[in-house]
Amino acid sequence: MMGRGRHGVAAITGVVLGLLAIGPGLAPGFLLSYDMVFVPDPVFTKMTFGLTGTVPRHVPSDAFVTALATVLPAGLVQKLVLLAIFVMACTSAASLVPSQRLAPRLAAGVLYAWNPFVAERLLLGHWAFLLGYAALPWVVGAAARAAEPGGGRRLVRVLIPAAIGGFAAIAISALAALSVAAVAGRERGRALARTAAALVVLSLPWLVTGWLRPAGMPGDAAGVDAFAARADTPFGAVGSLLLLGGAWNGETVPAGYGAPVTAAAWALLVIAAVVAYGRWCRTAWTRGLALAAAIGFVLAALGAVVPGLLRWMIELWPGFAVLRDGQQYVAPLAVLVAAGLGVLVERVTRPKAATAGTAAGAEAETGAAGRSAETGGAARSASRTETAGAVLAIFAVVAPIFLLPTLAWGAAGRFAAIDYPAAWAKARETVRADRVPGDVLVLPWATYRSYPWNGGRTSLDALPRYLDRRVIVSDAVIIGPTTITAEDPRARRLDAAVRSAAPLTEALRAAGVRYVALDAETGPGNPVRARLAGASLVLDDPDLVLYRIDDPAEASDGGAPVWSAVLAWSIVIGVILWSFFVPASTLTTYFRHPLRGRAP
Repeated sequence: MMGRGRHGVAAITGVVLGLLAIGPGLAPGFLLSYDMVFVPDPVFTKMTFGLTGTVPRHVPSDAFVTALATVLPAGLVQKLVLLAIFVMACTSAASLVPSQRLAPRLAAGVLYAWNPFVAERLLLGHWAFLLGYAALPWVVGAAARAAEPGGGRRLVRVLIPAAIGGFAAIAISALAALSVAAVAGRERGRALARTAAALVVLSLPWLVTGWLRPAGMPGDAAGVDAFAARADTPFGAVGSLLLLGGAWNGETVPAGYGAPVTAAAWALLVIAAVVAYGRWCRTAWTRGLALAAAIGFVLAALGAVVPGLLRWMIELWPGFAVLRDGQQYVAPLAVLVAAGLGVLVERVTRPKAATAGTAAGAEAETGAAGRSAETGGAARSASRTETAGAVLAIFAVVAPIFLLPTLAWGAAGRFAAIDYPAAWAKARETVRADRVPGDVLVLPWATYRSYPWNGGRTSLDALPRYLDRRVIVSDAVIIGPTTITAEDPRARRLDAAVRSAAPLTEALRAAGVRYVALDAETGPGNPVRARLAGASLVLDDPDLVLYRIDDPAEASDGGAPVWSAVLAWSIVIGVILWSFFVPASTLTTYFRHPLRGRAP
């Protein structure tokens, strides 16, 4: 009962942190921020399952959201998912601290849920990745026990958030889980086999469709410099990574973070936690976590320190492109820092058992009068020690919030709930009612938008998820002077025609395009309008312009075959159901201490 109570307090703390961080974004509507795009009433399409030939980064997270949105309003689904990140992060990190006391657990949980890493990834819109991050401490605990009876089932259960998050979330989970399993002692072979099997099986929805897409696995070495970790503190890129910051996009750094005083305070907190971890955490699983943190830190710094090596690796095998956004591999270090802070608070604030013994010895030597004085002095000393310990514990719990206050209230106002314009709903009704097949091309020819109705905040173009048809949008990413090549084969084929000044209608008709949507730069002076001569204007609104092209040719994405997705999803769902088919008594341990009885 006490264990459940402690986890309940950690979960409630996570709810409070989530409410504080999301702030005004909790109002009715949707939050659009960089890669985070939720839409009303989403439907299952080929894109949902990665069958359009595009890179399946959104698999299976889009399917998860669409499934939930069939029973709950999509806006509510988004808020619940974001709150769940904070609840899981706080609860899972708290569970990793082997202490019976609440303060050390909360210190670890709050730090893990409220730090520069979470803030920057949240502003980047990487909610799916953060699902995997939030459950990472549970993954560490399960990997340490993977060789035990029922260890494989337990590992599958705690990997579900990472499986929902997709390839990036699975990547950091694999780094942590395999490192911990590799030092599992005499049972490391079994632990590694079970861990690897669970990771591979839960990756099938995106792994299969990614490998079978016509263009194969993506990888552009040009993105190494653009996505490399950058300095957001006075300590350079490497020092910023050590402090759990260093995201590639400078626009996602919380306001005020990185100032010399704040950075120095964060450095003291992180260093103290790392030193405590190194001094007092010396069991097999803690060594495995330290190994994962070290490897992750090297991978995170690779693009910033030796970009030429990473470019060579990507040219050798495009799959190494997953290392371009290096900062995400700091996640295991965040687990280590949180656990270290929890252990530090436990050690420093632990009640001194020697007090009673000292008082007893004094009684035997000093007589009745001395006994009273010594006992009173010992009691006062113990009281002062306990008071100091309580103050230190409270400081450790609230320090992350005070050191990063601008994550609060929607990242200092950078999150706000919005409603999609009425013109978008009209366009969806028009496209949905049309029985003539054909795709939708979106202009301007760019990946990101700064919609006026979204307060000018940058976000991915929302039309690919908003409309029910296959939507073709340029997924080339422009970061400063660097352009990362488009990965969608349809976008690459149409790129030259769209970028030219020539008429577009016939080229798009031949490519199987039925509609052209302008969701930005919609004014009458846009030269694209003149290039669409012969197309019918069916909607003309400041928020969206829609043209229809008659008699489009048949077109095929050539994506992964449907059977591959059906097979992959069937296996994953079957394995997840298998992981829960255990005695009811076993399920009660799901949220308990994952390493109960194993001191660090």
